[in-house]
Amino acid sequence: MSDFTLVIGNKNYSSWSLRPWLAMRVAGIPFREVRIPLYTPDSSAALSAWSPSARVPLLQEGALKVWESLAIGEYLAERFPDAGLWPQGREARAVARSVSAEMHSGFPALRSAMSMNIRRRYPGSGRTPACLRDIERVLAIWHDCRTRSGEGGDFLFGRFTFADAMYAPVVLRFRTYGVALDGAARDYADAVMALPALQEWVADAEQEAESIPKFDMYDEQP
Repeated sequence: MSDFTLVIGNKNYSSWSLRPWLAMRVAGIPFREVRIPLYTPDSSAALSAWSPSARVPLLQEGALKVWESLAIGEYLAERFPDAGLWPQGREARAVARSVSAEMHSGFPALRSAMSMNIRRRYPGSGRTPACLRDIERVLAIWHDCRTRSGEGGDFLFGRFTFADAMYAPVVLRFRTYGVALDGAARDYADAVMALPALQEWVADAEQEAESIPKFDMYDEQP
């Protein structure tokens, strides 16, 4: 029996839940999964019973509760130093933390115009000027990380790290909204999509019954 419990939301919509879930799966850290559907009459009470913030994700180990995706990633990296959740090199590790923190706090237009929705396909939707600037910045991050530290693997810093978990929901968003990728960006997105753990998450999302209309935002478009 695992000592860890990870509380998550709907797999179709909850990008923040995906991040630690994917990192733990790829790193081989066993955990018990508790899924709480979001935006239902019972969601608030169910979330509050687990998390001080009443949000997902929440990682529990014994009496300890850790919330917020990036904090969970940092905790797991300390608990499992051999799992490689951050790059080994000091400079690469600093950059990985920087781009992960930028994802954690930034890209509001991308989040708003292209919310994660694995089951839907909205090619061409969400192309606001601000969202396009966010996409440009994401692609610049991918290019910079791969150029600096990507040798030796297919991910931002070569081998999979928590930085890749932070950007995995963006890969899924680009698929949903038909964002064209080429060259190194396409190769990187393909490597993320090919992860067996991500394929597992996607398969589970496609089987979910819940629909949250505010995130099925382009259904009325022809």
